[in-house]
Amino acid sequence: MTRGMNRYPVIYMHDGQNLFDPNSSFIGVDWGMGEAMTRLMRDMPGTGAIIVGIWNSPLRWREYMPQKPLATLGWQLASRFVEQAGGEPLSAGYLKFLVEELKPFIDATYPTLPDQSHTFVMGSSMGGLISLYALIEYPEIFGGAAGLSTHWPAGEEALVDSLGASLPKASRHRLYFDFGTETLDAAYEPYQQRMDGWVQAAGYRFGHDWLTRRFAGAEHSERAWRARVDIPLRFLLDAEVAAS
Repeated sequence: MTRGMNRYPVIYMHDGQNLFDPNSSFIGVDWGMGEAMTRLMRDMPGTGAIIVGIWNSPLRWREYMPQKPLATLGWQLASRFVEQAGGEPLSAGYLKFLVEELKPFIDATYPTLPDQSHTFVMGSSMGGLISLYALIEYPEIFGGAAGLSTHWPAGEEALVDSLGASLPKASRHRLYFDFGTETLDAAYEPYQQRMDGWVQAAGYRFGHDWLTRRFAGAEHSERAWRARVDIPLRFLLDAEVAAS
């Protein structure tokens, strides 16, 4: 790489096939991440980031379910997950791949800013769960996490409490959450409010290093996340601007 080349933060995103191309997206509508980043760079000169989209596998549920908290869910919830997902969570291995294989490859290949303060993780639904879990498990690697329509019902209150009690203390991380009010998202608000209590207890300040947004009428889909992805992007890359 040429000396003096611009270097950029990196955002690792789950369900990568849904981010850029409607032909590969789940419902034929992608997140429009290329367009969103172009808008960001136009509106906030000097910003920008490399987005790494990690395609999910047929083991998505198991790879995205936080592994350690499963032991705190109680026999009934844990058994329900294993039965529905076809086995125990595999998120420890997924995150190890992200941190020990993918990130070193990206940093060696592209002009990144590889330090913790410029490395972020983001996803929706189960991808929101694994994004938060990535920050909890590797707080020295990730400086911020964003969960759009985070699927808290996967482990209900016990999962929220386990993750909330494990949050890194505020000062070096940014947390973003949101939810809609239609389809699957209609069940999320009580869980998100519970998580917000944990976030506040860990010392995060709303609008500074933490943001939770409610989108009335929004459904649980790539279409809805496309409509609002600019907000978490701007918050991760410039918290003060995003909260204003």
